[in-house]
Amino acid sequence: MPTDLSIQCNSDVFPFNPGRIKTLSNWLLKQCGAADYTVSILFVDDKKIRRLNVQYRNKNQPTNVLSFPSGEDADRSLLSIPVRELGDIVISADTAYRESIEYGQSFYDRIAWLLTHGMLHLLGYDHEKSSEHAKKMFDKEKLLLTRLQFYRKKMMTKLAINVDHVATIRQARGISEPDPVSAAAICELAGASGIVVHLREDRRHMQDRDVFLMRETIKTKLNFEMGANKEIIKIALDLKPDIITLVPENRQELTTEGGLDIVSQKKKIAKVIEKMTRNNIPVSIFCDPDSKQLKAAKDAGATFVELHTGTYSDAADEKAREHEYRLLVSAAEIACQLGLRVYAGHGLDYQNTGPIAALDTIEELSIGHAIIARAVFTGLDQAVREMLDIINRAALSI
Repeated sequence: MPTDLSIQCNSDVFPFNPGRIKTLSNWLLKQCGAADYTVSILFVDDKKIRRLNVQYRNKNQPTNVLSFPSGEDADRSLLSIPVRELGDIVISADTAYRESIEYGQSFYDRIAWLLTHGMLHLLGYDHEKSSEHAKKMFDKEKLLLTRLQFYRKKMMTKLAINVDHVATIRQARGISEPDPVSAAAICELAGASGIVVHLREDRRHMQDRDVFLMRETIKTKLNFEMGANKEIIKIALDLKPDIITLVPENRQELTTEGGLDIVSQKKKIAKVIEKMTRNNIPVSIFCDPDSKQLKAAKDAGATFVELHTGTYSDAADEKAREHEYRLLVSAAEIACQLGLRVYAGHGLDYQNTGPIAALDTIEELSIGHAIIARAVFTGLDQAVREMLDIINRAALSI
């Protein structure tokens, strides 16, 4: 890997996300024309960076960042011989955190600047040589950070709202309210990037009328969840949603209980995908974070996968949740390497969404029950905005 990361400070105090740090570092290497080189990043506390300053710079004080190029003139060596080790960047998390407060920045923004600054030092830039060198380094920093801001805007995780539970409440009384079509409109106005509906074979919540009205009224994106049965396939082809998501369906289940077993029914799924593709309808498959299922999804012709986050959400303790989180991180990376685009959802709520939303590999989260439940107390508009705030803050944190 181009970036080797080590955290030698109290990671519980700071909102570290190793995956995002590595993604940022690798992005910077690519932007600087050094994608074939490796860099080591070390996060320490003020005490450790003070010792390094005493040892290498004769300064008995902590600083925010130190850079140690692999050669005396890293810039010249990069141009002449294929040195693969660019050098080391050491960042004091203590100082970075204080500076983020002082400058009114997020912790992510401060780390982004320090990594950029340290990377340029490794590449031979030195603001201490002269005012001319300082200007050259400042201009390069500004260019990179401007590009990074644009990159991050493009990569911001989106939120799609599943409004099935609104229909569930309506069906409990067998009347016309609350209307999921109206709910979808409120979600869009509050900032949702898409609406998710699941038309089940037993019509326990969503009805045909609902999905066809939504097709006419939704302004963002309609994601039509469905089982692979003939009747629903025909409806999907008539409906022409922006995307379909194939999910397992069991009449006895309260809600979807796990990912679709693609491996055991790849031929059947491939036929459904072929029909949808002929009608210009992209296909996602709801699947567990398992490399075999992801490979089968790719082989079947899927464009997207939606990773099942239910086991992560239902974890009994922090150790189990961390284990499931790591499975999701790995699965998202594998899916991207296979060329699949990645969504995630199921069981996500206002406490556990942040770490998933912070993953650069995941484009969109599908959340329903937690938002509709919150809406009972706060109203639907506010419930959507609160979830969007969690997702956006996660995307801007490390």
